[in-house]
Amino acid sequence: MIPTAPVRFPLHARCALLAVASLAIGCARAATVASAPATTASCTFANPLGAGADPWVVRRGSNYYYVKSQDRRIWITSANRLADLFATPASAVWSAPDTGWNRANIWAPELHFIDGRWYIYYAGGRSGPPFTSQHAGVLQSVGEDPFGPYVDRGMLYTGDSVGTAGGDRWSIDLTVGKIGARYYAVWSGWAQNAATDKTPQQLYIAPMEKPWTIAANRVLLSAPDAEWEHGPELDLQEGPELLRHGGDVFIVYSTRDSWLKEYALGQLRLRDTSANPLDPRSWTKSGPVFTGNAAVFGVGHASFVTTPDESEQWIVYHSKDSPTPGWKRSVRMQRFDWSPDGAPRFGTAARDGERLPLPRADCRR
Repeated sequence: MIPTAPVRFPLHARCALLAVASLAIGCARAATVASAPATTASCTFANPLGAGADPWVVRRGSNYYYVKSQDRRIWITSANRLADLFATPASAVWSAPDTGWNRANIWAPELHFIDGRWYIYYAGGRSGPPFTSQHAGVLQSVGEDPFGPYVDRGMLYTGDSVGTAGGDRWSIDLTVGKIGARYYAVWSGWAQNAATDKTPQQLYIAPMEKPWTIAANRVLLSAPDAEWEHGPELDLQEGPELLRHGGDVFIVYSTRDSWLKEYALGQLRLRDTSANPLDPRSWTKSGPVFTGNAAVFGVGHASFVTTPDESEQWIVYHSKDSPTPGWKRSVRMQRFDWSPDGAPRFGTAARDGERLPLPRADCRR
């Protein structure tokens, strides 16, 4: 959450190519990049990958997709090598309307493929700062093309009185995923709507009836009540993402003040596959599970993706560009593995310029 800045993260000149760490992010649609065969020497990369925040990367088949928001629009990039996502021009697939609840402050879009259609979940609002009107919305693709066109399915209900005209609540960073046989939505929200965005944020969960319909009242899943979640200015949990490994289900989320270098990742773990995900007692909290260091500041709002052969798992996240307060951020990625007890093991955030191996499959292309 951004309680004082005029935008969620830095927005750059409209439709200009930005050179960051020798990678360019543009504004024109491009097809999947066909990369030349890599040599051993070229099978590495270095962070950061480019300017941005709240990165969402998903893979379908052999293609990776990266979705982001900028200039009141949502953009998608496709590539068949993970690192190429951040060097490939992007295509605008949706623009915010000039009027309505979602006309401004388009934040943290996510791209999900569900039952033959693509869905983009995002947060939008009427104005700000203060950002007191943010709410979750959803777009549905007409067909199976992630580049659209998309139909606006409107606002998702994230309140306490489903089926009525009232009781709705502020919400951002909504994600969806299947736990057992059912889809659930998880998001960051307020206990009550407020006149200030310096309001504590916690995680909520609700079952879904359809990809664009929440079926029941929200349930408070987790509050920032651990000492390592307390910020000097604001206690918050945001950016929840579902992560699975074998039969284990995790929700990895961001915590502490998002504009400070102490921003980090926490974790909820579902007790077992028979546990009710709508019961907060079914989840065990631990953390922080991924933090910054003396060279990398304020790591958070991650997404997770496997390689096409499913042999490697990667975390894609953002960090602050400076230890001083603010929201100028860059996208980073690195491989992670699993501890003996089955939990994700993210390791240490790699320093700027440190050479890291690319996914093995990328080096064979």
